[in-house]
Amino acid sequence: MEFLETISPALITLIKIAYVFTILVVIILVMLENRSPLKAISWILVLLLLPGIGIVFYIFFGQNLRKEKIIARKGLKNHDLLSSIAHAQSHKLAEGSLSDHQELGKNKKLVQLFLNNSSSIVTVGNSVKVLNNGKATFTAIIKAIQKAKKFIHLEFYIFDNDKIGNQILDILKEKAKQGIEVRFIVDDVGSWELKQDFFDNLKTYGIEAYSFLQVRFPTFTSKVNYRNHRKIVVVDGVVGFVGGLNVANRYIEGHPSYGIWRDMHLEINGDAVNALQSAFLIDWFFVSQNDIAEEYYFPPKQPEGDKIMQIVTSGPDTDWPGIMMGLYQAISMAQDYVYITTPYFMPSESVLLALKAAALGGVDVRIMIPEKSDAYFTALCTKSYIKEMLLSGVKFYFYQPGFLHSKMMVMDDQMCTIGTTNMDFRSFEQNFEVNAFIYNAETAIEVKGYFLDDLAKSEIINIKEWRKRPVWQKTKESFARLFSPLL
Repeated sequence: MEFLETISPALITLIKIAYVFTILVVIILVMLENRSPLKAISWILVLLLLPGIGIVFYIFFGQNLRKEKIIARKGLKNHDLLSSIAHAQSHKLAEGSLSDHQELGKNKKLVQLFLNNSSSIVTVGNSVKVLNNGKATFTAIIKAIQKAKKFIHLEFYIFDNDKIGNQILDILKEKAKQGIEVRFIVDDVGSWELKQDFFDNLKTYGIEAYSFLQVRFPTFTSKVNYRNHRKIVVVDGVVGFVGGLNVANRYIEGHPSYGIWRDMHLEINGDAVNALQSAFLIDWFFVSQNDIAEEYYFPPKQPEGDKIMQIVTSGPDTDWPGIMMGLYQAISMAQDYVYITTPYFMPSESVLLALKAAALGGVDVRIMIPEKSDAYFTALCTKSYIKEMLLSGVKFYFYQPGFLHSKMMVMDDQMCTIGTTNMDFRSFEQNFEVNAFIYNAETAIEVKGYFLDDLAKSEIINIKEWRKRPVWQKTKESFARLFSPLL
């Protein structure tokens, strides 16, 4: 206090003017970015309601880096090759020469969209195995890496140094000692507890290991909000895995506070593995500065099945929010039903409108979310959307046995997608994500069956009962929603 008394009134006035000027400059910068009005207004509210702290939040979490490109993919061999193939396929699809496959004809608009907005090539002759829980997923991944003869590529958002994590690490170390190439990426924030000695130890075994987009001060402080949420495993370029599961015991054993940890993953064989491999290697270039594109990592393949797929990536390294646009397109195409599971529901306005329009148009729209959430504030935001969705005819369900972490959508017995993308702003616009879009009736019907099994363990939300909730609860949810674009 004595220090403050020594400051002259003129200096205090000057500090106040400088502070107000700084806030006004930041607000102008927010507006000039021409982002969605909802997000811009949310950030302006933060700046006005949280003096000082709001500016710090904006520096760390608010800057729009999509145009800047955190990763400059242009010029990378894998990216350029995918772009050229996608460009050629886009012309063939438009001319009708790719429409020999019935599944492509039914989903032409969606397929074309991904060719154009994400350079997501169409792959045929794939086999797909749906891994419907943690035990099945890790059993399949461990079996694949144990058989590796050339290389193992792994990328996860969270990799816990626990029982299942150490089991996988022990196999990787043994494989590396055998001369097999092992490349390993984890997100720096998602796997925050893994310190430098963890990576140093892996390197002593010959494993190349990196954390993605390290958060170190002052470097990358403006990019802390952009995380790599992808989960990719590729073994020998022959088999690949993608889906919602991170590496942690809770995916097998559940969690004391939430019960079982419900999730889904995919095991893929066929040309789609090459697309998954490219996604990994583009991320690998960012962490290692090594542009890998040799044919050795893309072995020729015979048809493994009849599944048509696109591996779609999106993130702040792409021109478009590709996966979000694809979900919007698929929902808009639906004629009979759309079933969705997601742990968090904070969709963009376009996806929200597409869901409402589908339901109002007579499409059976069902969305399953967890009743128990691992993120309190996010759960409040999610609940703020339920009333308006119910009024439009969308059916909402609370999954009961535990925490529902699955990210899945199935539509009209003809298309399904499983991957890393949540139905929220962060996945749509900020995170590096990857989804497999499968155009096949057999797989879609199988996935629908798993959804209906989970539905039997869920409680439907009744609009009359939902309206009776305490006013204070509704107020908290509405307040949280104001900041949902920032989460």
